[in-house]
Amino acid sequence: MTRLDVRDLAVERGGRPVLAGIGFTLAAGSALALTGANGAGKSTLLRAVAGLVPVTSGRVDWHGEGEPPGEAAHYFGHLDALKPPLDVADNLALWSKVAGKPGLSVIEALERVALDHLADMPAAYLSAGQRRRVAFARLLVVRRPLWLLDEPTAALDAEAEATFGALLADHIASGGLALVATHRPLPVEAATLRLGEPA
Repeated sequence: MTRLDVRDLAVERGGRPVLAGIGFTLAAGSALALTGANGAGKSTLLRAVAGLVPVTSGRVDWHGEGEPPGEAAHYFGHLDALKPPLDVADNLALWSKVAGKPGLSVIEALERVALDHLADMPAAYLSAGQRRRVAFARLLVVRRPLWLLDEPTAALDAEAEATFGALLADHIASGGLALVATHRPLPVEAATLRLGEPA
């Protein structure tokens, strides 16, 4: 069965402990919300699972398509990873060519996030909310089972939040997994792991 197992995970940054003793299992068709104050380690945990920062101790084990976990995951961070000179469609086309198994076509993905009318616009001219919606479309043009999402609803209006909620619900319903750092309730049923709580 597809799942992510994190066991007794510890991470240090600059010689200082950020996370210690973190453990959970995330199974196919489920979501886990990471909550806690700023600086509690939510982004660090996502990056550790993605393989972007080294772990001090513990394990991150992925059971499913793609190894290690980073190759099975979409990492959705604070930066939108768009090339400003390229138009929206070309940004997504580039991502679909280099990032793995094809998902929706570029135009289908843009239709899902209600940005198909901006396909020819250079990314440099997008608003912050539009850039986030293009980043959602990146999740759709390449199929990966594990979504690692860091404050995905930042800079979104109510309509775009609803769009994100529908995309996340579809991903979970199709057997996907989502690990989401958030300060707000998720639009899908999810367990919660609060970081930074005293032992």
